[in-house]
Amino acid sequence: MELHWLEDFIALAEYESFSRAAKHRNVTQPAFSRRIRSLEDWLGVELFVRTSQGATLTTAGREVLNSAQDLVRRLYQFRIEANEVAGKELRLLRFAATYSLSFMFFPRWVRSLDSKAPFESMRLTTDSMKTCEQMLIHGDANFLLCHSHPDVPTYLPEDQFIYKVIGHDYLIPVIGSTVCFGTDLFKKSSIPFLKFSEDSALGRILDSKILKTTHTPNLDVAFESHLSPVLLSMVIENKGVAWLPKSIADGDINNGTLIRAFGEEFDISLEIRLYRPTCNMGYFVENFWESIYEEKSKEPK
Repeated sequence: MELHWLEDFIALAEYESFSRAAKHRNVTQPAFSRRIRSLEDWLGVELFVRTSQGATLTTAGREVLNSAQDLVRRLYQFRIEANEVAGKELRLLRFAATYSLSFMFFPRWVRSLDSKAPFESMRLTTDSMKTCEQMLIHGDANFLLCHSHPDVPTYLPEDQFIYKVIGHDYLIPVIGSTVCFGTDLFKKSSIPFLKFSEDSALGRILDSKILKTTHTPNLDVAFESHLSPVLLSMVIENKGVAWLPKSIADGDINNGTLIRAFGEEFDISLEIRLYRPTCNMGYFVENFWESIYEEKSKEPK
């Protein structure tokens, strides 16, 4: 059995397409298919149901997916620990962070860390929540920084990952200061909606806390993105209403570029969480984790 067989298995489970998964793994589709078959032969079970539409996990495949993800992560962590012992691994902390937190919160948070926080260098990768989750699951990052809400779970297995709450924020509905459409909740006319996509943490939270409630405004999706800077720009250009993190929107609200679209009853409280695997991450990472201050949770909206 080879490590890249497990990585291929995880990729195919995610993409449900041999062609897309092979492209993600940077290998030809025939070679990728042979490696999946080799893993199935080694295990003695079929992991996927193959159809003309793609590939879906069998019952056995679903059962072993979490174990495969955990095993891959532990094997890479084993290599890191071996390199640390041999003195070959830099004292590097690897963060995956969503866009909404990378540009403003993360730099401030790093500057606020106690001088005793043990780190020499950091690497920050910014992407959608979905991609950041996969980075943490696959061992490509030590930590995941993201917005979260107690009622909206992540795609990280709870028995394999833990988190600390290191900050708080709010999603608030905002519009440009010179919009040419109405936002009267009592009128039937629809309101153009600039939406976070489901690949983003904020999109998942909005879908759960606003879009599925009975008192939702009459929103008509006009644009969708997982990038908060793009949505912010679209709102400023008066293209619609968007729920944006208060930490991002505050500056434009204060200078009059943005205004609130609806009352505070439509605000959504957020936790800013730092996730990590439950397994031992090595002396350096563990010391850093222990030095991080955790904030008390607020009552969620």
